[in-house]
Amino acid sequence: MLYVIAAPSGAGKTTIVKKILEQFPELIFSVSATTRKKRAGEKNGVDYFFYDKDVFLKMIANNELIEYEVIFKGDYYGTLRYLVEDCLKKGQSMLFDVDVKGALAIKKLYKENSVLIFIMPPDNETLKERLKKRATESSEQISERIKRVDLEIGKAKDFDYIVLNDNLEKAVSEVKDIILSFINKNN
Repeated sequence: MLYVIAAPSGAGKTTIVKKILEQFPELIFSVSATTRKKRAGEKNGVDYFFYDKDVFLKMIANNELIEYEVIFKGDYYGTLRYLVEDCLKKGQSMLFDVDVKGALAIKKLYKENSVLIFIMPPDNETLKERLKKRATESSEQISERIKRVDLEIGKAKDFDYIVLNDNLEKAVSEVKDIILSFINKNN
C-alpha cells in the first residue's frame, strides 16, 4: 500500500510522518525530489533528492516523476517513479509526505494501492504560528504558504481520511489506526 499523508504547510504532517515511521519501521519513506537549495543539516537522498532545475525538467520530460509541482519561488518538488515502482514490485508499503496536489496525483495513478490521509490544522492562526516557529522561511514565503491553505483544505473532501491535528499524540494515534486497519486487512 501507498500511505499518502498531505496537509497545508504547518499542519504537522512531517512530524506525524516521522512518528509513524518510528512505529512502522517496515514502511519505506518516499523521499521527494526538489530543486530548492539544501537547508543546514539536510542530506541528499535522506531528506530530499536535490537536483538542479535542468535535470529536474529532463526528468519531467522523460516521465520519471509520478507527480510534481512548482511551489514557492519557482522550486520544483516531485516523487520519483522508480522508487514507487520498485517498492510495489517488492510488495513493500510506502509512506509519503507530499502536498495536496501530489497526493491526488498519486491516487489517480495508484487507485487500488493508495490511501490518502489529510491532516487538518486546528485553524489558520495555529498554522501561522507553527510556520513562524519553524524559522526556516522568510515572512514572504510564509505568506505564500498561507495563501494556499484554503485551496488545500478545500481538497480534503477528496481524501480517504481526514485527521484533525489539534493534539499531536491523538493525530498520530489516528493515522496509526488507519494504517493498521489496512495492514490487518491485507494479512
